[in-house]
Amino acid sequence: MQYRTVPKNGDRLSALGFGAMRLPTRMGRIDEARAIKQIRSAIESGVNYLDTAYPYHGGESERVLGKALEDGYRERVKIADKLSPWLVDSREEMERILEIQLNRLRTDHIDYYLLHMLDARSWKKLVDLDVFAFLEAARDAGTITNIGFSFHGDRKTFREIIDAYDWTFCQIQYNFLDEEVQAGREGLAYAASKQIAVMVMEPLRGGMLAGDLPDEAQAAYDRSGLSRTPAEWALRWIWDHPDVTTVLSGMNDERHIRENLLTCEDALPGSMTDAERAVVDEVKAVYKRLIRVDCTGCAYCMPCPFGVNIPQCFHFYNQYHMTGNRLMTRGFYIGQVIGFDDNPANASRCRSCGKCLGACPQGIDIPRELKKVGRDLDGLATKLMTPLVKMVMTKRQRE
Repeated sequence: MQYRTVPKNGDRLSALGFGAMRLPTRMGRIDEARAIKQIRSAIESGVNYLDTAYPYHGGESERVLGKALEDGYRERVKIADKLSPWLVDSREEMERILEIQLNRLRTDHIDYYLLHMLDARSWKKLVDLDVFAFLEAARDAGTITNIGFSFHGDRKTFREIIDAYDWTFCQIQYNFLDEEVQAGREGLAYAASKQIAVMVMEPLRGGMLAGDLPDEAQAAYDRSGLSRTPAEWALRWIWDHPDVTTVLSGMNDERHIRENLLTCEDALPGSMTDAERAVVDEVKAVYKRLIRVDCTGCAYCMPCPFGVNIPQCFHFYNQYHMTGNRLMTRGFYIGQVIGFDDNPANASRCRSCGKCLGACPQGIDIPRELKKVGRDLDGLATKLMTPLVKMVMTKRQRE
């Protein structure tokens, strides 16, 4: 196993982390026996960073992970868990959530604790709730060790958050299609310049970069003469970055776990050749031709007077038309853009005021494109799906 060092605490973390958001299921529930076997097998192969969150699998992810870490496995790993902003409105609720998480995980402390899915709106909410007082009190009490955040906003907000606190680590979405999306390459470099460890999520863009490739993309890989799966190409591209600490993979198939472990062994920083990077660039170009709106996520168009999260709307609209899993994309759009409070940020809130038009460096006709987003992602299917997504994301169990 390859290990990389967290600058601020010296921890040696496996370059491959186990993401517990997509554990194997059976008849709609986690297949516990299989999931536990997979987690323990990964640990025995050297994986020592395991990532979960309160809402994953309706709360079951933490519980199953806790069972998997019995029998001496807990002492071999670092657990990452998250405080979800949409679940809390007070210090007392933060404390209650943390207590539940510790009970589910069957542990007395969480090694890496993140503020979950931050963007400009959720960041402001947590700051207003004085979340740092809660975090530092928990750290002083020994129930959490390292403080970080995961991010799904624009680069301007990312820099603001990075500069606001002495973070140990952060978690960003990053892959060869998302160099200019959300935090992007610029955010990766900025975090690293502050000695903040960077954990990467969605390295395969929810599986889009690993299967059902456009024919032209597969042809580019085939012409390379290298016997690699698309997943291996995508993961090697990320591990080539020296500023990346750990890459999280939502592994739920034994074959994929073995493949990722094998890839990780020699996918060292700077190990890709110029010819290999050129292959990835060619594949990236194929995907880029399929993108509907060429938004870079710079957020110069923000804030919208009517509350639309313009970069996020375009991000999910592009995903909707590039991936075969439209149902999952719609679910993320509901959770991250529409939300579950009184401040939705979806495309249909646009009133074509035109304020954003002069601000976009890409020259995108934003109101026109938002109408297309609204047509595809704010319709009846989304309205019918929203209560289900809300139920899954906000489920609270009696412990």
